[in-house]
Amino acid sequence: MSAPDLVLVNARVRDPGPTGHTAVAVRDGLITALGDDTDARDWRGPGTELVDLAGATLTPGLTDAHSHPVWGLEMFTGTDLSAVTDLDGLRAALRNAERRDGWILGFGLDHNVFAGRRIHHALIEDALDGAPAFLRLYDGHSALVSATALKAAGIDGPRSFAQRSEIVCDASGRPTGHLNEHAAMDLMTPVLPSRPYAERRDRLVALLSAMAATGLTGAHVMDLGGHDVPGLLAAIEADGDLPLRLRLAPWCMPGASTEELDELVRLQERAGRLWRVGGVKFFMDGTVEGGTAWLEHPDCHGQGTDAFWPDPAAYSAAVRHLHGAGVGTATHAIGDAAVRHVLDTVETLGDGPRHRIEHIETVPDDQLGRFAALGVVASMQPPHTAYTRADRTDEWSRRLGDERAARAWRCRDLRDAGAVLALGSDWPIAHHDARQVLATAQAPRGAASVRAGLTGLMALEGMTTHAALAAGEERFSGRIAPGHRADLTAFTLDPAEAAPDETAEAPIRLTVAGGRVTWRS
Repeated sequence: MSAPDLVLVNARVRDPGPTGHTAVAVRDGLITALGDDTDARDWRGPGTELVDLAGATLTPGLTDAHSHPVWGLEMFTGTDLSAVTDLDGLRAALRNAERRDGWILGFGLDHNVFAGRRIHHALIEDALDGAPAFLRLYDGHSALVSATALKAAGIDGPRSFAQRSEIVCDASGRPTGHLNEHAAMDLMTPVLPSRPYAERRDRLVALLSAMAATGLTGAHVMDLGGHDVPGLLAAIEADGDLPLRLRLAPWCMPGASTEELDELVRLQERAGRLWRVGGVKFFMDGTVEGGTAWLEHPDCHGQGTDAFWPDPAAYSAAVRHLHGAGVGTATHAIGDAAVRHVLDTVETLGDGPRHRIEHIETVPDDQLGRFAALGVVASMQPPHTAYTRADRTDEWSRRLGDERAARAWRCRDLRDAGAVLALGSDWPIAHHDARQVLATAQAPRGAASVRAGLTGLMALEGMTTHAALAAGEERFSGRIAPGHRADLTAFTLDPAEAAPDETAEAPIRLTVAGGRVTWRS
């Protein structure tokens, strides 16, 4: 064979199971050979880079199966409110918040801060000194907006939307400042401060580099963002390389016409060296905390009985159209009714591309086996469990009630039922650190802490082989094997055998994406 570009030696190679190999050769972005350190001496050529991993465990490159690195940067703007635990803390944070073009922007606000109170701008006005404020709640599906900001956007009462979305109003029809779901929040976009192109580009490269430092080599991006994201990625690659491999799924919203569906099909042709458009993202519901998860029975506030698509049959027709064109879909479905409807839809499709369901926060026993039977991928985010509490006093658990809260994040149950289980963070909803995804998959938190976690190997598979299956890329991704992509992660410990708390803090020795070293300690 031709001399490799890169040779890694003195490693414990996992595929993701143990292989007994200690050396890997890489050329032109692909794995070309596996062997031991003696073999590696014969592989080397004059231009080969040799990296001694000093006994580190080398795994297939970790992939975050659900992330928003481009759109998320817009959400991840302003004051970080994720550490705020009560209203007094929120007001203090807002008094000290920096302003951008006169605005106070915030993100990561926990629903539990309101302790069951109705979300209303009156709760924060005294801390704003008249400034317009736009505060995203942690779920990314809702926001609290001040009176001045509502006026700037011309929001003065309820409106109708083509999708499940609401300007929450009081009994007299005045907006409370609580904007629920995307269409309502999008009304604020024209008046919010924007960031220049150069700043967006630099922030994205810095974020992807930080992700690589946690062992990530790729991400399934569950949006196409705004401001011509393919153009942004192409411009970055014109000057260098992306730190991560990105697979982007544009959104399909209620009311999409046949022409718009066909445009989503054509978008699948867009690609660069380490990025491509792959699949289409749907929403079947919203969030439990926001009262917009689609449930088979109402939550404790009488909410949750409506789908994100006002006509669920129209969703099924759109999925069927894309399926016929060979395009797989990923559907956000948190509530039990939403999950059931997506499974019912896939059951009517026949052979074709793979489909997946994102989040699956509560699901009854009778639906578990259908994932494997229908070939539907379960894509789940273990770090989300940190927003709930083991005693079920949190907003998520209270809204669902004990019976449904007991079904929280059934990762192990789905895996044991034979489902393909891909794992991710949903950054910026939770931290992007891949090690934390692995750790919380093994040791669920909050309302899910009563459930059995995954084994270390299952968790690793969730970010390697099963992530590749979720993308339909298992023939050339997710393993350490000749002919597969040279996407590799080197841990200072063995993530399949270490305790979860050790994995969460484990240093990453090396990250390789597309045969190029993107991080080394």
